[in-house]
Amino acid sequence: MSAAARRLGLAQATVRSQVEALEHALGTVLFTRSARGLFPTEHAKSLGDAARAMGRASETFVRTAASRHDQPAGVVRLSVSDFVGVEVLPPMLASLRQRFPELIIEIVLSNRSANLLEQEVDLAIRMHPPRQDALVTRKVGAIPIALFAHRDYIARRGAPATIEDLVTHDLIGSDKDQAFLAVSEAVFPMVKRANYVVRTDNHPAQLAAARAGLGIVAAQRPVGLADSNLVPVLPDLVITKLETWIVTHENLRHLPRVRAVFDMLVEQFQRMLSEKD
Repeated sequence: MSAAARRLGLAQATVRSQVEALEHALGTVLFTRSARGLFPTEHAKSLGDAARAMGRASETFVRTAASRHDQPAGVVRLSVSDFVGVEVLPPMLASLRQRFPELIIEIVLSNRSANLLEQEVDLAIRMHPPRQDALVTRKVGAIPIALFAHRDYIARRGAPATIEDLVTHDLIGSDKDQAFLAVSEAVFPMVKRANYVVRTDNHPAQLAAARAGLGIVAAQRPVGLADSNLVPVLPDLVITKLETWIVTHENLRHLPRVRAVFDMLVEQFQRMLSEKD
């Protein structure tokens, strides 16, 4: 109970009274009490999905009500991958906020696709084609993935001249990400797990390791080229391309706040890809 109160920013007594009021209104016991705290009953667990849906609907209502019709304003929730959210999105949002200072952006960093149909978020940047019928999508291009290393690493170890030379270098890559490992095996069949001296499934962490001079990393080409300390490795090589979509729900597309962010993302991604493709 005390942990829930801290998370909600409420007094413990308030949370307790609200739980008791809900149980009274429903005519059922939702939690069993013990010295170790509260435990949800089976009936409470069965209501979990419905309760979460109510919470999402309430948040959507608040965000929609906060929108103004004269100028984009209010909260926009945006789902992006961790890499895009850390490395790509911030400069775009700076431009957006200069244009529309009354917009507030909530960023959901996750490599899991947020459920736009249930309106967990207002917009998403996705690296795979959306398939639901109720979504409005705009493909902005394909982001090439290429190899980069810090200039200090290249000065110390030299640059590989061929793909085969990669086996003599320190590489940075994924640990258990099957999609990455499959692409790596297809493009670099001679490279073994032992060649990866830093392994993590977190892509910003991979790039951070490369920026520290730990080895060669695969990264989105526009991001690598934007960093003056990173040097392209095998510059003619494109490992793969990530097709990129901006996505929203059809019920939200005409809200000024959503439309403003949607249009900005399309514009900024297309500009980024045209400049650094």
